Amino acid sequence: MLFLLMLPLFGQAQDSLQYQKVEHIKVLFDSLKTHPQTMADQLNMEKALMGKRMVTGMLYPRINAFGRYEYASSPSGMLPLAPNDLIKMVQDKTVPQPFSQNIFRVGVGVSMPVFALSIYSASAKAKAMYSSAQAKAHINLLQNEALIVSTNANLQYLNALIKALEGKKVSLSKTLDIIKLQVKNGRASKTALLKIQNALNEVGIIENNVLQQQQKALAAIRSLTGISLDAPVPMKQVGTYQNGSLQVLEPLRKKTEADKLAWRAEKEKLVPAIYFNGNYNHSAAKAYNNNLNINENFGTMALTLNIPIFVKSQYASIKKSKLDYESSQNDLKKMELELGSQAHALGNNLPLLNNSVKLYQQSVKDKKQLLKIAKVAYLSHRMTVEDYLKYEDALVLEESHLYSALAKKWQTLMQLAVIYGNNIEQIVN
Repeated sequence: MLFLLMLPLFGQAQDSLQYQKVEHIKVLFDSLKTHPQTMADQLNMEKALMGKRMVTGMLYPRINAFGRYEYASSPSGMLPLAPNDLIKMVQDKTVPQPFSQNIFRVGVGVSMPVFALSIYSASAKAKAMYSSAQAKAHINLLQNEALIVSTNANLQYLNALIKALEGKKVSLSKTLDIIKLQVKNGRASKTALLKIQNALNEVGIIENNVLQQQQKALAAIRSLTGISLDAPVPMKQVGTYQNGSLQVLEPLRKKTEADKLAWRAEKEKLVPAIYFNGNYNHSAAKAYNNNLNINENFGTMALTLNIPIFVKSQYASIKKSKLDYESSQNDLKKMELELGSQAHALGNNLPLLNNSVKLYQQSVKDKKQLLKIAKVAYLSHRMTVEDYLKYEDALVLEESHLYSALAKKWQTLMQLAVIYGNNIEQIVN
């Protein structure tokens, strides 16, 4: 009977909600997709997408408008002048010279990378991180759907176990009524009566513990879906898992790819880069030579070749990004070995569990027949009460084995579906 208390459960309870009658497992799946836990994955995807856009945005021109007031202690030039132009202005005093102590400027500046190799690698890295976030959201959804199915299977197990215990109580109660008459007529001892009554009490204790476990399982589903059930949801298997690549590792694969690109981007920061800069400004002031208003326009364009020669901190950044990549690569290899082995074992266990279910079903039928025979033998005083109670216990225990095997079958199937990235809604209905 101690075996009955060792039940697989998931999750923690949340605040109690209104009980709902759910007739289809898809209702729980649909509710999961709008649950905060799933929405958190969607937000992570959006964050990764923004990170990608921020990096690709570095490839576009940056345009800035400006306005500036300048004061100088001696007249300053509003724009560069060629010597010949300046000589003409000096000779003709009526011409305002573009020098002043107070200058107002407005204009616009443009800058953009023409060739910066590291930006392209950083952009590819951000794209890989977005793909990793997408894969992670998909796997998390599958894991939560699998958890719903497994917990619901566990609820079915607990529900069936309670029914088995109720059946045992009915059986024992009928025997107890007969024993009471026999004791009253002097055909049985009061010891037998006490032993049957004690067996009924033990059933009540076990049933109470199972009910507590049932509440925890219900709370686990409520925490994932926000739906408060009062009974397990009917479900049936309409498909099976499809093996292939270990899709559960796809987020880690994409992250490893992103780390490799990050390492490359850090190395490429030492590659010469070319940048374009352009400026246009309009200046207004009073000419210092004749105090007349003067307006001048001036523009420049430049291509700059930036050649890193010695950047000590960058060498450390390259080393760190390389270590990050090697660490992710090692984690990926480790998980591939572990999950490959686990998937192989689960795949081998699934047909064994199916066979166990069939064997337990036949065994339960046999033990029901044996219990009927034992009850007749006991009431005919051809069997002790202790031996009779062993048949009662054996039936419930065998039923618990059957329901446990069914729950383990669902759990194994769901684990395989998640590992291979299968669509769970096409497996269970």
